[in-house]
Amino acid sequence: MGIRWVDVSIPLQEGMAVWPGGPPFEFRPLSRIAQGEHANTSLLRLSTHTGTHVDAPWHFEQTGNRLDEMDPAVYFGEALLLDLPHVDQITAADLPEEPLPPRVLFKTRNSDYPAEAPFTEDFVAIEPDAAERLVDDGVTLVGVDYLSVAPFEQPDGATHHCLLSNNVLIVEGLRLKGFAAGTYPFVMLPLALVGADGAPCRAFIGYAEGGV
Repeated sequence: MGIRWVDVSIPLQEGMAVWPGGPPFEFRPLSRIAQGEHANTSLLRLSTHTGTHVDAPWHFEQTGNRLDEMDPAVYFGEALLLDLPHVDQITAADLPEEPLPPRVLFKTRNSDYPAEAPFTEDFVAIEPDAAERLVDDGVTLVGVDYLSVAPFEQPDGATHHCLLSNNVLIVEGLRLKGFAAGTYPFVMLPLALVGADGAPCRAFIGYAEGGV
């Protein structure tokens, strides 16, 4: 039985939502065949945390690993998708009692926001006590369905610090609408940036042909 792969990344396009204060995404021409050039080429301008992206530990931890220092094995494998449609923030009490696997994705009401929707401060994120539980269970990758794993303007950065100081790779900006809770093949491929705090990525969830 074959696997169908579904792109769960945010399309990169001008006007897309970015973190407040961050640079807008830009895509502009360098050369165009229609204007007499030999090839079409373009220039991109974007933050390392634009759209679907990863946070490496160095994003919040000065002595943390940079993206190219992470073990790429974490990019591939099965992930447990937890569906929490009715929570306002994810706490430890919302997590299953059984130990969590190494890779966990969180689907919330955030996944109902259209990809082209403007930024909202009222997104569901992970509270520090839930982050601590993830670390205690040995989770190595956490994926969320909005642009931050932490609540908006969390004053001490506790969620990021808890995860990143323990070398947990964070994937932000997944689009998980249409997926039921369960375990799926999950692939996430960040740009191969050297010395980076993070990078945009493509992410895919796989399922057996015939249904999610």
